[in-house]
Amino acid sequence: MSSSPTGPSATADGPVRVPRGTQPPSAPDRVVPSWTDPVVRQASEAVGGPWGRFAVTGRALFWTPLRVCLLFATLALAVAWVKQAPCADGDWAGFVQYTHFCYSDTVPLFGLHGLDDGALPYLDSAVEYPVLTGAFMALAATVSAGYDRVATASGLLPEVAPVLSYYVVTCLLLTVCVLLVVRAILALAGRRPWDAAMIGLSPLLVVHAFTNWDLLAVALATLGMWAWARHRPVLAGVLLGLGVAAKLYPAFLLAALLLLCLRAGRLRLWARTAAAAALAWAAVDVPVAVLAPENWSRFFTLNSTRPADPDSLWNLAQHVAGNGWLDGPLAEGQTPTVLNAAVAVVLLTGLAAVAWLTLAAPVRPRLAQVAFLLVAVFLLTNKVWSPQYSLWLLPLAVLARPRWRSLLAWQATEALLWVPRLLWYLGTENRGVDVEWFFLAVTLRDAAVLVLMALVVRDVLDPDRDVVRTSWRGVDDPAGGPLEHAPDRWALRRSADRVA
Repeated sequence: MSSSPTGPSATADGPVRVPRGTQPPSAPDRVVPSWTDPVVRQASEAVGGPWGRFAVTGRALFWTPLRVCLLFATLALAVAWVKQAPCADGDWAGFVQYTHFCYSDTVPLFGLHGLDDGALPYLDSAVEYPVLTGAFMALAATVSAGYDRVATASGLLPEVAPVLSYYVVTCLLLTVCVLLVVRAILALAGRRPWDAAMIGLSPLLVVHAFTNWDLLAVALATLGMWAWARHRPVLAGVLLGLGVAAKLYPAFLLAALLLLCLRAGRLRLWARTAAAAALAWAAVDVPVAVLAPENWSRFFTLNSTRPADPDSLWNLAQHVAGNGWLDGPLAEGQTPTVLNAAVAVVLLTGLAAVAWLTLAAPVRPRLAQVAFLLVAVFLLTNKVWSPQYSLWLLPLAVLARPRWRSLLAWQATEALLWVPRLLWYLGTENRGVDVEWFFLAVTLRDAAVLVLMALVVRDVLDPDRDVVRTSWRGVDDPAGGPLEHAPDRWALRRSADRVA
C-alpha cells in the first residue's frame, strides 16, 4: 500500500481513473491515517471504514483535527480521573491506593510538605523535587485554599476536605499541560496532524497523568520543541530551561539539538538556545538556592544517596546477583558510590552511542528521533525510573515513530506494570503478589522500550523506512526549524558511507 497521495489524482490505491471531461478529486493536504496505518484502518471499520477517496478534508467548520485530538485527550483524562477518584479525598483506609490502583504522590505530599498549612516549598519545607515543580505544587495549594475560604464563607459552593480541593486543582492544572502538549504535537507533526491523537488516546496518559507532576515538564519541553520548529531558538531555550527547572530530562533535548547543530554547522544557533536555557533555569533556581541552600540542594543530595529504584534494571540485577553485588548492604542515607559510578559509565556509553549514530547516519536524523533515543537511554540506564517518568517518552515517541501498533504495544506494557507494582506494595499478606511478578512486568516494559528504540535506530540508518519522511514528498524534519533541509557541515562521512 502506498503512502498518502502526492499528486492531484492519487489515492492510497494508486492513480484515480476518472471519466473524460471530469475533474479528479482533490488530494488531501495532509496524511490520512486510515489510508496509511493498518491499525487505524482496521479501527475505522467500526465507523464505516477508511476515509473515502472523494471525501472532503481540511474544510470542517468546527471539528478540526486539533479540536478532535483535544476531545480525545479530554476523554482520556476523564477516564484517568474516574480511575483516581477513590484516592482523591485522602482516605486510604484498607490500602485503597493499591487495591484500586489509584495511588498518586500528590495526595500524601500535600500534608507531608505542609501545603495544607500554607507552607512554601523550599522556604518553609524541604521538597525533593526541582524548584519549578515545587512552585507548581504551591500554586495548586494557593488556588485550592482560596476555593476553601470562598466555599466556607459563601455557603454556595460545596465544602470538601482541603486535600480533595488541592487534588482537584492539581489535576485541572495538569489537564491544561496535556492540552498544551496535544497542541504542540499537532504543530510539530507537519502534514500528519492526526498523530496528535496518539497523545489523546494514550493508555499511558490514562494510567499516569495524575500520578505526579511530571506533565508540567513534559509540556514545557514539548512547547520548547515547537518554538524551535517555529525558528524561535531563544524562546525554545527559555522553555527548555524552565523544563529543566521542573525536571532534569529536558536537558537531553538540548543535547539532541547540540548534536544536530554540530552536524549542520550551526553551533552559534545552539549556543543562543543553550544560553537562554541557562538564564531561564538560573532565574528560577538561583533565588531559591540563595534563600534556602540546604532545602534547594535536597533534590541533588537525594538523587546521589538513594539506592536503585524498584523499576530500574539495577535493582533487578541486584536481586538476581544478591546483596553483595555492587555496594553491598548500605546503612540508611549512605551513598552507593559503586552503583553511582556504574550508572555514570553505562549512561555515558549509551549517550556516546547515540551521538555516534547522529553524526554517522546517512541522513541527519530528525530532532525527535535523537531526543527519544537520548531520553530512553537515560531511563534504561539510570538507577531511578519512577512510573510516571515514562510520560517523558510519550511525545518524543509519537514524533519519532508515529505508528500505532508499536506505540500501543509499548504503552500496554507500561499500563501492565502499574498493576503488579501496586499489588507488590500491597504485600502477599494482603492478597498482593510476590516481587517476581513485578520484575517480570519490568522486564517486559524494558524490552518494549528497547524494541521501540531499535525501530527508531532502523529508521535513522534507513531513512526510506521513516514514515514521517516518506509520508509526504519533500519532508525533512517538521520539527527541525532552522535545521530543516540544512546541509551537513560536519559528519562522520566514512562511517555514514559504510552504514549506507
